[in-house]
Amino acid sequence: MATGTLFFLIVGGAGVAVLALALLGTELLHFGGADVDGPVSIETVAAFAGAFGFGAAIVNELLGGRTPAMVAAATAGGALAAVPVSWLASRLSRAARDMHTDPTPTRHDLVGAMGLVVTAVPADGYGEVRIRLAGQPVKLNARADRAIPAGAQIFVVQALSETSVHVETY
Repeated sequence: MATGTLFFLIVGGAGVAVLALALLGTELLHFGGADVDGPVSIETVAAFAGAFGFGAAIVNELLGGRTPAMVAAATAGGALAAVPVSWLASRLSRAARDMHTDPTPTRHDLVGAMGLVVTAVPADGYGEVRIRLAGQPVKLNARADRAIPAGAQIFVVQALSETSVHVETY
């Protein structure tokens, strides 16, 4: 293996390692605070370095890079491979950062939900109900003005806390 190939493999490996850390959200190398973005993201630079290193190593080995001219050709081949890879990494990381997500449900979202009584609700205590909140089943403690048997359909009238509600039959 040529010395140039080893150097290119080290550059490629370092680029892939930094890219993996950046995509996993470690906010690596955010100078000046995590909210400060430069003209080029760290994901783009890391993808460029990784593709450049591995692309140049492949070209260097194919050419048998023993002369400076062959190493220069390998460098050009690595740069040619790195441009589309870094563009793709930039697009993918931007898409992941700007992805639309629904807001986190709060106790106010419980009011108006319909569900079923899991454990009978006595008139003077708590039972359990299951409702759907943001498409997910949620089991809550429930109070009611009158007793409600298990299996009855209910309607949430008031959220008493994050985990308990006041219900009526539906």
